[in-house]
Amino acid sequence: MQLQKKLFFISLLFLLISCKSVQQPDFKNTRIAFIADVHLNDIFGTFQDNDYKGIPNPVTGEYANIRTMGSQLHSTRIFNENYFAFIAALDDISKRGIKIVALPGDFSDDGQPVHLRGLKHILETYSTKFGMSFFVTTGNHDVVKPFAQDATKTDFLGQDGKEQVISSLKTNQVAKEGELKPIITEDIKNSGYKEMTSIMGPFGFFPKQSDLYWETPFSDYDYEEYSFDKALQQSNLSKRIYALKNTNLSLPDVSYLVEPVKGIWLLAIDANAYVPNEKLSGLPENPKDFSNASIGYNNVLLYKKLLIDWVKKVTETAKQKGKILIAFSHYPMVDFNDDASPELKSLLGENKMQLQRVPNEEVAQVFADAGIQIHFGGHMHINDTGVRTTTKGNTLFNIQTPSLAAYMPGYKILTIHSASEVEVETVVVDSVQKFNSLFPFYEQEYAHLKNTNNSKIWNKAILETKTYKEFTEWHLKELVRLRFLPDDWPVEFSKSVLKSSGEDLLFRDKEKETIEGIKRKLVSQGLAIQDFQKWNGFDMVFDFYRLRNADELAFLEIGTHRMKQYQFLCKEFENSKDNRLELWGKIVLKAMNGQPSNHFKINLKTNRIDRINP
Repeated sequence: MQLQKKLFFISLLFLLISCKSVQQPDFKNTRIAFIADVHLNDIFGTFQDNDYKGIPNPVTGEYANIRTMGSQLHSTRIFNENYFAFIAALDDISKRGIKIVALPGDFSDDGQPVHLRGLKHILETYSTKFGMSFFVTTGNHDVVKPFAQDATKTDFLGQDGKEQVISSLKTNQVAKEGELKPIITEDIKNSGYKEMTSIMGPFGFFPKQSDLYWETPFSDYDYEEYSFDKALQQSNLSKRIYALKNTNLSLPDVSYLVEPVKGIWLLAIDANAYVPNEKLSGLPENPKDFSNASIGYNNVLLYKKLLIDWVKKVTETAKQKGKILIAFSHYPMVDFNDDASPELKSLLGENKMQLQRVPNEEVAQVFADAGIQIHFGGHMHINDTGVRTTTKGNTLFNIQTPSLAAYMPGYKILTIHSASEVEVETVVVDSVQKFNSLFPFYEQEYAHLKNTNNSKIWNKAILETKTYKEFTEWHLKELVRLRFLPDDWPVEFSKSVLKSSGEDLLFRDKEKETIEGIKRKLVSQGLAIQDFQKWNGFDMVFDFYRLRNADELAFLEIGTHRMKQYQFLCKEFENSKDNRLELWGKIVLKAMNGQPSNHFKINLKTNRIDRINP
């Protein structure tokens, strides 16, 4: 009898221990995919108030409503082919069995209803078919202004390769001879918060019954008091309003915290900070009273300080309750130029190369000290990792997620191994079905440009690309030629560099004795003069942009030997009499020697980041 009692109590104790262990968070191998800057245009979408459905594909006859190739090659993002890349990325994620997917902003072109409906349909399809849960946050292209506004796009592709205007503005203006009549539709308007969340609400902006926890900066309940009904009641947009300083205006904020699986908290920060104009119209919900939100966190510190207090509260609670906290938002929290922004400003100018978007050092300090350790950002369409440690010893890892609409197209996978160790891997989206199915449209566009002797004609070689990655590389190359060099680079400097051979750059302004010394140094490092004769300044500038966009992912594309030549040349620039070459050398060297950004692990206890070799 005593033995039976003893066995019973042992069994009961074992059962209690087992139950307790089940209730504990199990982080092991939980994976989350991050897809930033999708910029989805629903190229097969239809308008609800207009029968126009685009133009037929010259080969397949299928109708599509796309933007011109010319517009794509002057933009930092692709408008059309990224539709297929997004599908390819979601297919890849589904094959890996990943169930949680976060989209750190710019999920749409400009928040137009036609594109938001198309995105919603895609996400719902993958949710139903593969059990995926999607969590999105706002970017400057999703809510261009806090309130809806009319919009016009002049660069859709129309009949016979001509540009087609599509606008929400009704006009009596008659099209000029040779131009196409504008298409008028409300579906091309830029949504405000109200319109955007009415479509995208199910993807994190509002609570779901499946969420273990959900709150906003305005919630008045705590974790123990949580219920879905309370969360739903307080999620109404009218209750998520903050006062804009020095005005009598209030704006929405759709930040939220969600626990999709036990023990993991996703912190979705709405970092869209709209700056009021000096003179306000006095009209309610007037989008013209505000700037857009593209600057990001520099303006958050000025106009949305409520987020900082909320982040502190969330991180403290997460620590108390043993939750893994992963933050994501659209904008970077750390310098994304491998800390070369000061040199870039000196070489190019304060507002060139989107330098006005670089976050001030205060941003990293504030959010690191607020408790954020890992933050996934987007906005810049680059692959990068930035690390900052504050004087208080807090470290922030800012992980920039590349865009599917730019070189190099990809997304990130976060694997949570334990409460103290995570792994980040970058997946390049190269194989994309149907990415070239729109090329027959561009053949018509190119023929029209050529026949009309248009000065904006682009290089037709892009239509010979065989993979999506190659297509995005050509997009970047034409973007550098058609936009970046004319807009950002000093004319005199670019002229002196672009057409010079590598050999000319290596020996520029050097004395005869110095040249002989450089030649001996080349031999000692396994390099030859002939290596530098094979490329010119434009090749180097283009490779710099490849490095800036793709970071480590561009190393193989450029090649180890060429990288070695650049490194040698840039170190020689340190002794140049031309200050601009010295700056250029420092910039390229920093781009070649950044933090791990392809595949790496982070120890959250020691704040150490280590590269994982492929």
